[in-house]
Amino acid sequence: MKPQEIGTDANALIGHMLVCTAGKLPYEDSWSLQQALREARRRQTIPDLLLLVEHPPTYTLGRSSSPEHLLIDRATLKAVHGIDVFDIERGGSATYHGPGQLVGYPIIDLKRRGRDVHQFIRLLEEVLMRTLAEFNLSARTSEGLTGVWVADNKIASIGIHVRHWITMHGFALNVAPDLSHFQWIQPCGLDNKVITSMAAQLGYEPDLSAVAAAVTRQFAHLYECSCAAIDVADLSALALSHEASLETDTVPARG
Repeated sequence: MKPQEIGTDANALIGHMLVCTAGKLPYEDSWSLQQALREARRRQTIPDLLLLVEHPPTYTLGRSSSPEHLLIDRATLKAVHGIDVFDIERGGSATYHGPGQLVGYPIIDLKRRGRDVHQFIRLLEEVLMRTLAEFNLSARTSEGLTGVWVADNKIASIGIHVRHWITMHGFALNVAPDLSHFQWIQPCGLDNKVITSMAAQLGYEPDLSAVAAAVTRQFAHLYECSCAAIDVADLSALALSHEASLETDTVPARG
């Protein structure tokens, strides 16, 4: 889908979702892109959307993080292991992103979905459990905790941020990441030994694009919406056009 194909009628956006499978994207680029897209969604110039990415090795620390959740100092992580650390606004504590992990960032207007943040998180968990079921993995939630588990091992994390009832950040599903990179954090405040992946459970590495397609199918089903693919260049163009319109709106009149 091209940016010019997206209408500006708010009612016409209902029931539609853009899906961008962006491939490898630096964390800070996806972070700034989310912020621009969330503002565009707030102004109802784009429909709900799902951004699916794969990051280079990165740790993010949410609002609930404590110093002890990072088990090695930031300078060593960067200099020795090449891992960046970002303090971000999402809920939750420390988590890892890296190659072999599918990260999903839903930009969703909850005003049209009951204004229920907890229900939104439960729905994300359901999307992930149904995705795993497509690969013959029986997944569950854990009482009092957020995320998705296979038996006693955590396979997916969730952490979001909501402003003006528009969501940002999202989930990380471990498809086939290097699990040793979890050793330098307490992921979500848990023992890092509880983390698992689809590859560890299945005995082979699922194709990341196949997992992304399954996630998209489950979003379309559970959100009762039609999904339209958009590439990352066109999505970035949408964000840039929105920022340009904001600048135009704020230019003072001269006379």
